[in-house]
Amino acid sequence: MSQHSGLYYPNLMVRIYLQALEEVMGKNGINALLNLAKLSHLIDNYPPANLNKEFDFADFSALGQGIIDMYGPRGGRGLALRAGRAAFADGLSKFGATAGAADLAFKVLPMSVKLKVGLKSMAETFTKFSDQKTSVEEAEEYFIYIIHGQCPICWGRKSEQPVCYGAIGILQEGLRWVSGGKDFRVDAAKCIACGEKEGVFHVHKEPL
Repeated sequence: MSQHSGLYYPNLMVRIYLQALEEVMGKNGINALLNLAKLSHLIDNYPPANLNKEFDFADFSALGQGIIDMYGPRGGRGLALRAGRAAFADGLSKFGATAGAADLAFKVLPMSVKLKVGLKSMAETFTKFSDQKTSVEEAEEYFIYIIHGQCPICWGRKSEQPVCYGAIGILQEGLRWVSGGKDFRVDAAKCIACGEKEGVFHVHKEPL
């Protein structure tokens, strides 16, 4: 495992993600993962449900690497996607990551506006509550969701393929939520683990 980064996620975000992993992997699966990731102190002892920034990016990255080590690149990718989706559905939405998305005024907005508002509020949520600095830009056919500088999924990892599938799962489920149940294609365009300077995701504007 890499050295600690000094960059942090809030405890609650990690608690939600671990609970989502447990939902997807089962109790024995999550315990095996925590042992493999050298995070066995978290077995039956998830971080508290508070917003203190205390969970190091290096430990979060170790979870992602552990999933790949356990299930292989392909199986790990599928599992990370499912866990990311479950994490959003189970609680990240409560962070106000989709603030106002249930309002009647929001429901009548054009789809591209809904997506833009939803993505921006997700980016702002991570920027506000964690040390993950995130922003959104717009191109003609897709929105560009950018994790700047340091990514908690990629910290200390080297890979020939993008490793940010948990983030893709969170984005997919968040978009599904703001769009009223539609699915959108999200591509990992750049990944810091592959040697890029930032993590970049292309979120296609047209639903699948």
